Amino acid sequence: MNYNLDYLEQLEAESIFIIREVYEQFENPCLLFSGGKDSIVLIHLAQKAFYPNRIPFKILHVDTGYNFPEIIKFRDIMIKNHNLDLIVASVEKYINESNITGNNIDRNRLQIPVLLNAIHENNFDAAIGGGRRDEEKARAKERIFSHRNKYGQWNPENQRPELWNIYNGNKNKNEHFRIFPLSNWTELDVWQYISKDNIKIPNIYFSHKRKVIFYNGTYLAVSRYVDTKNHEIYEKNVRCRTVGDIVTTGLWESKAKSIEDIIMEVALSETGERGKRVDDKVSPTSMEDRKREGYF
Repeated sequence: MNYNLDYLEQLEAESIFIIREVYEQFENPCLLFSGGKDSIVLIHLAQKAFYPNRIPFKILHVDTGYNFPEIIKFRDIMIKNHNLDLIVASVEKYINESNITGNNIDRNRLQIPVLLNAIHENNFDAAIGGGRRDEEKARAKERIFSHRNKYGQWNPENQRPELWNIYNGNKNKNEHFRIFPLSNWTELDVWQYISKDNIKIPNIYFSHKRKVIFYNGTYLAVSRYVDTKNHEIYEKNVRCRTVGDIVTTGLWESKAKSIEDIIMEVALSETGERGKRVDDKVSPTSMEDRKREGYF
């Protein structure tokens, strides 16, 4: 019997170890779900970690109300097929209950109080997310076990040391941790793993014809949530590389129709997958600023 693990098997083993460590150290963890490839891989890894039992965590989706319809459809089918417990925290509900008005409400940033409220209301002491260090420079700073204070805030100057595979989940009352089992994966690793394990993903990751506008250096999908006034509408062959809501997720022109095509495209790409995210273009430190306040 060969006990030598290849590169993807080593990443898988590390992630499964981290997920099991969360189960051991925390009383009430949840798993954050966005509908993107990373959170789908996380659920797949969690299933492996606890097989033949079902995943012992609640699945938490912060819903901006401006999602790609394909993502919501995929989410509901996956939750049903895998018998998962889903909690949906609604930004729309938060806006209505808080009497927030205006034509330019930033739903992306409103995910922060909605997420923190959901963590507090459900007494979650850890939230497992799909963030990876190669995605963005603020995420590159973050530990695998990332401490949050009682206000849900992250302080990058005050992080726990992580030596080898020793993770410190000690915390005070009302504090919690964000856990990132995919920290050491790259975008290419994720796609190669999806191919290796034949993981189903939403069809918006594959090239398809879509009506788009060109805004702030990127293509945005035409929808009732996107203001198309003063913008020419094009029909392009595009796909998503990362998934947020429909008003912030920039689309990439692409011919990739299969996982193998995507792997080749990513391998040759000179731009990171978040390079067309509108929410990351607010300022050079927009991701870190949001994370300090409690963002994913």
